[in-house]
Amino acid sequence: MKLKYASKWIMALSATALLAACADGGSDSEGTGTDEASGDFDTSGTITVVARDTASGTRGAFNEITGVLVEDGDTETDNTAQSAIIQSGTQGVITAVSEDINGIGYISLGSLNDTVKGVMIDDVEPTHDTVADGTYPIARPFNMAYGEDLTPQAQEFWDFIFSAEGQALVEEEGYIPVEPDAAAYEEAEGIEGTISLAGSTSVEPVATVISEAFTEIYPDVTFEISATGSSAGVTAAQDATADIGMASRELSEEEAASLTVEAIANDGIAVVVNNDNPLEGLTLDQVRQIFVGEITNWDDVME
Repeated sequence: MKLKYASKWIMALSATALLAACADGGSDSEGTGTDEASGDFDTSGTITVVARDTASGTRGAFNEITGVLVEDGDTETDNTAQSAIIQSGTQGVITAVSEDINGIGYISLGSLNDTVKGVMIDDVEPTHDTVADGTYPIARPFNMAYGEDLTPQAQEFWDFIFSAEGQALVEEEGYIPVEPDAAAYEEAEGIEGTISLAGSTSVEPVATVISEAFTEIYPDVTFEISATGSSAGVTAAQDATADIGMASRELSEEEAASLTVEAIANDGIAVVVNNDNPLEGLTLDQVRQIFVGEITNWDDVME
């Protein structure tokens, strides 16, 4: 059974989301929830749900936190809407939502850019600070895992991740470091060879940045990084087909039993809409209702 995210994050008080005025009645004044680009938005439009594939750790974490995943004893049911457009990576979600005025999806907060708009959840903006202080409700760890003993070069890389230098890179990339008081890294001698990582498309960008810094110290080290999804990363670590697996979710007790698992960072999951959508916020339950298909029109979440 998956570990519960709710126990790890302080939930913000539920409140009705700040909602945008629709095009004909809105203005550009502060607090209306509209912007200049929203004038042609049709609030009666059908919502296009964009979700990640079932191998995605982001999907697993998002579904568990929002209630899209329902547990009944040992049985888990993923109630993602049958009409959802499925994407295999973070960039696919961003592209789909940016190109569809009615689109809504979810991505790693660290990957949020100006091509889509992150909305408030329970009146809390998705930011580095709100994830760090626990008020933003949709948040999860970035985990790395390995099975048997690491090779000398992989062990050195593991140590670098949790050093002051490695954790500074985590923060520079927009994530929350897990070791804010980490000790400075001490260089070793004779480090060379290949290090392989596989797994989460959300963890891959920050892992790549850290690996690039590592190779500046050790130019005789090369990396093979494969963004194949969290579940594939866990399997790769278990099967030793990769030195280190990456997962953007908690591992189940069964998965973790044969692995050494550590969080390298914490991250929020941003709910994103098209930039021309005047929506400013949703409640956590409205998010659930949209992604299971109970709410299908923007009228139902815009006042």
